[in-house]
Amino acid sequence: MENRQDQLHQKTMIVYDRLQDAYGFPTWRQHLDPVSEIVSTILSQNTTDINRDRAFESLKARYPTWEEVRHAPLPEIEDAIRSAGMARQRAPRIKHALTYIVEARGELSLDFLKEMPIEEAKAWLTGIKGIGPKTAAIVLLFSLGIPAFPVDTHVHRVTLRLGLAPARTSAPKVQELMEAMMPEDAYYPYHINLITHGRRVCKAQRPRCTECFLADLCDHFQENVQPAAEGHSQ
Repeated sequence: MENRQDQLHQKTMIVYDRLQDAYGFPTWRQHLDPVSEIVSTILSQNTTDINRDRAFESLKARYPTWEEVRHAPLPEIEDAIRSAGMARQRAPRIKHALTYIVEARGELSLDFLKEMPIEEAKAWLTGIKGIGPKTAAIVLLFSLGIPAFPVDTHVHRVTLRLGLAPARTSAPKVQELMEAMMPEDAYYPYHINLITHGRRVCKAQRPRCTECFLADLCDHFQENVQPAAEGHSQ
């Protein structure tokens, strides 16, 4: 008889296959360099992709290099990134991250992380104030091609609803659990397709549960949506 962990692993991979059937296998695309990815991710927190991109481009237009941003006055950085919101909080985080890298490494480069064991690379990145497990995983996976599984709000929501992790599991813990349940070459496509599913179907508000091709595997559907629907039909 399969134990709980084996069943969860099997379910994880069935979801992976169905997501690919629905959305295809995401083609790898060139992402930002690692330092730019850190800045972009700081700008992305609690805002839309559009506002993040506007702020990022505005910052790059004003300061062509990250070294110039590192030396720029905070009020000027705040002004450049205002479209992302929370400029007074984000500006010092950006400046601190850039300064931390230079003081630790002597240059604004994170390419050295490629030579580190992955857990050491994660620990180095999360040693920067304001950089958590999600940002570290984004930098490693997207910018350096190092296997890590970022858990953003969409991935967190969908995995918890499906029951791929216990209810109320934190995002960093979901990242740890998901990395343990799939092969490393699945991290990128699984991450991208879970985001797609979270945006199109498993939305934060008014999820389209009755149209979902994962409903038969979904704890949220089985425990909440289906009983309610059966109750209305009686």
